[in-house]
Amino acid sequence: MGDHLFRIILAALASLSIAAPSALAHPHVWITMKSEVVFAPDGSATGVRHHWTFDDMFSVFVTQGIDAKTKGEFTREELAPLAKVNVESLKDFDYFTFAKANGSKTEFNEPINYFLTFDAKEIALTLHFTLPFKAPITAKDFAVEIYDPSYFVDFSFVGNEPAALTGAPAACKLTVRRPQQMDAALASRLGQLPADAQLDPSQYLGSQFANTLAVKCS
Repeated sequence: MGDHLFRIILAALASLSIAAPSALAHPHVWITMKSEVVFAPDGSATGVRHHWTFDDMFSVFVTQGIDAKTKGEFTREELAPLAKVNVESLKDFDYFTFAKANGSKTEFNEPINYFLTFDAKEIALTLHFTLPFKAPITAKDFAVEIYDPSYFVDFSFVGNEPAALTGAPAACKLTVRRPQQMDAALASRLGQLPADAQLDPSQYLGSQFANTLAVKCS
């Protein structure tokens, strides 16, 4: 499928526009997520573990052609090649995950422990992966934002228990900040964009609707 999985789906969505007109609007892919900030025994934060569930249209599209033992169902082993393509394509977009500690950007290493699962009942593909920090965070306050700068992909936390601290000291607390609701006029303009429109990431549209994990350790 190549290295740009999220962009490749654009052509497919455009071809489906007769049956699904909403596919023409920005965003083009919807992800519902749960996230964890992972800590080491020494109290430092070592990375972020994501669980991203894709919308049904995306899930159906990317699983087409996979040789499955049971029709309409996929095992982790059958999805392994697709999982590899996913995490490799995410590198070009900084994994849509941005961290800051002490006012400075915190870099990530490449994902580890990644795999895909498929819920046949919900027709939903979920990508699980861990993003290790290049250097463990020891700052008492830091934040992780999840968003697509070009707003091609829409991210939202699940309604219940959207995030957690894993292995964190008792003195650390997590605040989940969901993005503001999009202005109706802006939503209308985005909905009128053609299928091949590319928003300028420099306009920071996506960052205005970032999902944030704010960690504070006393």
